[in-house]
Amino acid sequence: MNKTHTEDANQFFLEKYGLSRRALESTLGKVIGKKMDYADLFFEYETSEFLSMEEGIVKKVSKDISQGAGVRAISEEKTGYAYSDEITVEHLLKAAETAGYIAASGGSSASIPVQSPRLPGSNLYPVETPPIDVPTQEKIQLLQKIDRLARAYDPRIKKVMASFSSEYKKTLVVTSDGLAVGDILPLMRLNVTCIAEEGNNRQVGAFGGGGRSDFSFFFESASAGAEEARYVQYTHEAARQAILNLSAIAAPAGTMEVVLGPGWPGILLHEAVGHGLEADFNRKKTSAFSDKLGQRVASELCTVIDDGTIAGRRGSINCDDEGTPGSRTVLIEKGILKNYLQDRLNAKLMGMPLTGNGRRESYAHSPMPRMTNTYMLSGESDKDDIIQSVKKGIYAVSFGGGQVDITSGKFVFSASEAYLIENGKIGAPVKGATLIGNGPDVLTKVTGVGNDMALDSGVGTCGKDGQSVPVGVGLPTIKISEMTVGGTA
Repeated sequence: MNKTHTEDANQFFLEKYGLSRRALESTLGKVIGKKMDYADLFFEYETSEFLSMEEGIVKKVSKDISQGAGVRAISEEKTGYAYSDEITVEHLLKAAETAGYIAASGGSSASIPVQSPRLPGSNLYPVETPPIDVPTQEKIQLLQKIDRLARAYDPRIKKVMASFSSEYKKTLVVTSDGLAVGDILPLMRLNVTCIAEEGNNRQVGAFGGGGRSDFSFFFESASAGAEEARYVQYTHEAARQAILNLSAIAAPAGTMEVVLGPGWPGILLHEAVGHGLEADFNRKKTSAFSDKLGQRVASELCTVIDDGTIAGRRGSINCDDEGTPGSRTVLIEKGILKNYLQDRLNAKLMGMPLTGNGRRESYAHSPMPRMTNTYMLSGESDKDDIIQSVKKGIYAVSFGGGQVDITSGKFVFSASEAYLIENGKIGAPVKGATLIGNGPDVLTKVTGVGNDMALDSGVGTCGKDGQSVPVGVGLPTIKISEMTVGGTA
């Protein structure tokens, strides 16, 4: 464990902003004194950067710093939240008073003893040099290499866009339970977009990846035995998709068998099923999965996990934004619903254990139950056997946009790369394919699960109630016996 980094997250705010333990105790006391059940302080200091290149020209280079603190007060089901981008005792006390009045009123101030900082039980991202500290020129050189690689892939690649983003965030949570828990979170992402043209036919391909790692991550191979560095793989994949789509035919429409490929297609699992398993929706009984714990909600072939403890992954966390250690939570086990994803408020109201899923976008937001890395475990079937079992259907390899209704579970997803399957063989690529269905219903129709589970390359960002957080998704090859496919053929 990289202890110095974790300890720094606790000491940074006390030293940089001159906050004393006594000041933290009195701030919490001001909230709890108003007949609150719980209160916490959340401090954040973040440095972020963004670089982009288009047509071989650097279009944007920016670096930003944000800082602030939020105060939360909880009284039964009521939550009060106030924040300030100035971290001073005066502003903390004002935020505490505001949060307290939002949630309840009355009572008198008290003092809450704050214990010594508690270190998370693991360090899942021991980065020696944060990517944000790597010289800007090295990042520009990487984008230039990508531009040249993409154009060399095929003369029909007419336009290339590449971008690099990173952030380095320090957080500290101080609770009315007397705990002080800190973390340091590095994060980076590389994106490549290629546009191919052939006559009047113009198609796009995109790929990227990243995680909580060193900048050297992009120059390493993605897997054992692979020769290409990750940035080369990303570039070739974006160019390949663009060229492939030039020859794609219109997707057929109708009800048919659908096979989802491994990795990024797990975004469908995340959206159509994962959100419905977050505790707030289930406590309020607005989810299609409400009151179904212990019941069968999927095929017995399906086991779905949310795991925030995978080293270096984009969705991983040493601790959540309430100070609870990240964990591995079995959501669905062999088709049976086992757990919901919990934050502190909903776990208490539902009488269920914490799962380490209380997350927030920034100090300006109150935490809520959110996913980390959500995926389905591998099964026993080979991918080829699954494909061969399909008489007529669609093989969806990658997805673009999508949307889901949490209450009904209904979803619509657009496939950015998909193929026809005819008589057990993968056929022509198709364009314009959309998958339409109902999350709980789709899981009951899974009739094949491959032995090739893969996590995505590290590009996922999840939106909920106006907040965005980094996440990961994963899936093995799966076969769905029946799904509505929207197309243009």
